[in-house]
Amino acid sequence: MTTDAESMGSILSTGLEADRLLLGRTSTAERLADILRGRITEGFFEPGSRLSEEAIGGALGVSRNTLREAFRLLTHEKLLVHELNRGVFVRRLSVEDVIDLYKVRKLVQCAVLREITSPPGDKLQAVEAAVADGEDAKKRQAWRELGTANIHFHQALITLAGSPRVDELVRGLLAELRLVFHVMADPQPFHEPYLERNREILETLRTGDGVTAERQLAAYLDDAEEQLVEAYRRVM
Repeated sequence: MTTDAESMGSILSTGLEADRLLLGRTSTAERLADILRGRITEGFFEPGSRLSEEAIGGALGVSRNTLREAFRLLTHEKLLVHELNRGVFVRRLSVEDVIDLYKVRKLVQCAVLREITSPPGDKLQAVEAAVADGEDAKKRQAWRELGTANIHFHQALITLAGSPRVDELVRGLLAELRLVFHVMADPQPFHEPYLERNREILETLRTGDGVTAERQLAAYLDDAEEQLVEAYRRVM
């Protein structure tokens, strides 16, 4: 019978090992947490999945103590949960979590766009790249990648605030959001319509009209929240 560690090891051998080079000789728990958070954002780990210390530690070449510290950091960020005598698991969010997550997103993200009063110019490069990545994913019908590009779009919007603290706050929120996306059995009809709305927000921002961009984003977030809450209530 295949054990949890063996199964996880097989999956990670073609995934996380590629991240090993990012750690380097001066690896820290914070850097490891960044990598695992990024993988969660990409949809690599599903909610409820058990994270094997042996498999992840072996794939990344890190000590058990370093890995456990990274797990503690991500547990504090509400991405992982530790269950006594069972291990560490990717967190499953509730309907209440989704509602609260979108409340914070609306407060922070809309405020960032509202402050824009002139064309951002080159500051929009990351936003443009995220839209282009989404359009490429759509052409390839790579719907999980489209979801990742959508998250990167929102991360890029936040960089317009020019605040590392706000960047860090929203990075954690968007990693949580990825855990919410897993509730959608078919990601295409959920993610695809938002690609066009990403493009609309980008075009508005190019003109420097932050007030209109804020209004577009607020409606966008309201619609996404409604869809996700409805999906959660169907499966709970």
